[in-house]
Amino acid sequence: MPRCRPAVGEPDESQRLSNRKKSKVRAQVEHVFGVIKRLWGLSKVRYRGLHKNATRAFTALALANIYMSRGLLLVRVRP
Repeated sequence: MPRCRPAVGEPDESQRLSNRKKSKVRAQVEHVFGVIKRLWGLSKVRYRGLHKNATRAFTALALANIYMSRGLLLVRVRP
């Protein structure tokens, strides 16, 4: 038999749905950062200046996007 109201500190059904939506997006985003850290060793930040750090991060993110979509790209290239 379901409870009438949640216990103290327990999220209700609308909060559960909201948290589930957020966690799906968060999982996709965190996957990209995991690829960057694992493949290119960018787990530590080097303090070279804001412009250089930003350029390095944007390049790494672009490479990660290409790496993660390599399956789709290879299918389109090969006959």
